Amino acid sequence: MVNRTTKDVLLLVIGSFIFAIGINYFAIPNRLSEGGVIGITIVTYYLFEWSPGIVNLVLNSLLLAIGYKFFTKRVIMYTIISILFSSLFLHITVDWGKEINDDTLLAALFAGLTVGVGLGFIFRAGGTSGGSAILARLANQLLGWSIGKGMLVIDILVIVGSAFIIGQEKAMYTLVSVYLGAKVIDVIVEGANERTSVLIISSQPDEVLNQVTTKMARGITVLEGRGGYSQVDKEVLYLVINKQEIVQLKKIIEDIDPDAYVTVHSVQEIFRKGYKGEKH
Repeated sequence: MVNRTTKDVLLLVIGSFIFAIGINYFAIPNRLSEGGVIGITIVTYYLFEWSPGIVNLVLNSLLLAIGYKFFTKRVIMYTIISILFSSLFLHITVDWGKEINDDTLLAALFAGLTVGVGLGFIFRAGGTSGGSAILARLANQLLGWSIGKGMLVIDILVIVGSAFIIGQEKAMYTLVSVYLGAKVIDVIVEGANERTSVLIISSQPDEVLNQVTTKMARGITVLEGRGGYSQVDKEVLYLVINKQEIVQLKKIIEDIDPDAYVTVHSVQEIFRKGYKGEKH
C-alpha cells in the first residue's frame, strides 16, 4: 500500500510538471488558450499579467471546496497534491517558453500533447487537476462520459469565450490543442487498461480451456451453445484479456485447433468491484 501511494504521488508530481510545461512553454508564449479553469487563468494572465500559478491555486481551491463531497478521501487528497504542485510549477516556469515563429499549429499540437500527458498521469494516479477536471469527473460518474469527453465539452465553452481576448484564429488553434489533449488523456487513462473479450468455438474446448488457464493464468467462462444449422450442442468459451495478450491466445488456439471459430471484441468498460484486469 505504501509503495502504491508513493508511486501515485510521484506520478502526480510528474504529471503536474508536464502540465505546467505545456501551458508555460507552448501555450502562453504562442498566445494560445486552454479550456476550463486553466483557460480562465491564461486569459487573466494576458489581461492583467497575474501569476498563472496563484490564479490556478485560488480558482481550483474554490471549486474543490464545492465538489469535495462527490469524491472519496483519497481522490480529494490526490487532487489537493496535484493542485498544489501544478500551481507551484506554473508559477516557477512562467517565463520558460518562447514563441514558435510562424508555426502556431506546431505550438498547438505540442501544447495539446504535453497538457494531455500531464493530465493523463494525474488521472491515472487517481487524482484530478481540479477545475474542469472536477466537473469532468462528475460527468464521468453521473453521465458515463469518458474523462476526455467531459473535459472537451467544458473546455470548448471556455475557449469560445476566450476568443474575444486571443482572437478567432488563435481560438481555433486552441481547439485543435484541446482536442488532441483530450485524446491523449483517454489513451493514458483508459488505453493502458484496454480489454478485449474473446468467444471461442472449438472442437476441443477442454484442451483450449486447460492451456489458457495454465499458460495465461486467465479464467474462462464455459457457455452452453447449439449450432443453428447442425443443431449440435457445443461448448462456447468466453474470456476477457488485455489487448496485448491476443497474440499469445491465438497461438494457443492454433496449436490445438486451427479450425476453431474465434471472435474478438473491444470492451468499453467492465463493472466489477476491484476489477483491474488482474489475472485470476
